[in-house]
Amino acid sequence: MIENFSRIVLANSYLLFSGLLTTLQVCAAGFLFGIVFGLAACLIRLYVPILRYVAIAYVEFCRSTPMVVQLLWVNYVWPDMFGFPRTVVGAGIIALGLQSSGYLAETFRSGIEGMVSGQREAAMALGMSPSQTMRRITMPQVTLDMAPSLINQLAVIIKSSTLISVIAVPDLMFQALRLVDRSLEPIEILSTTALLYIAVIFAISFSAKKVADRFRSKYGLAIPH
Repeated sequence: MIENFSRIVLANSYLLFSGLLTTLQVCAAGFLFGIVFGLAACLIRLYVPILRYVAIAYVEFCRSTPMVVQLLWVNYVWPDMFGFPRTVVGAGIIALGLQSSGYLAETFRSGIEGMVSGQREAAMALGMSPSQTMRRITMPQVTLDMAPSLINQLAVIIKSSTLISVIAVPDLMFQALRLVDRSLEPIEILSTTALLYIAVIFAISFSAKKVADRFRSKYGLAIPH
């Protein structure tokens, strides 16, 4: 097994790390997409009554559609309907972002609705406008409170990204499966691939917890144990 590991995995490590870099880039872009559109859907649902049901329909669609269906839909249907995306990487980013935005919209909504109303009332009593209250009071606290849920969603995106190989995005899983097809030695390759995904998710979770705890301490908020 050690000989196979050196011959197959180490000799082709550049392919795995190239795929890992693609995975990280696609997941980061998809996560940002999900945050922007999820927050927009949440705010529209809460504060724009005329478009409330449009936002609800968007959220339910994103949450209810299987990831593979969204990938194939975005990659094969959107170019004919909208003229984009023009690459499989773009399709992977959009599909990951769409599904994530549905879950993040509900995360943001629960965080905003769960905030103590007295703080908003106090801010407005001091002369802050609703937009200032949202920007300076509500969102910083909501973001810190939701940090575990946000990081959990990023981990979900990373795990879901293994499916983007279906549309030939050259991510970590795609490169791993190529090596398996060429070498017919799945144990060493797929075990290494699994360890890389575990290492990435652990590193992100650990770093995010440290950052969140630092900000909670800075702003005088309780640090959960």
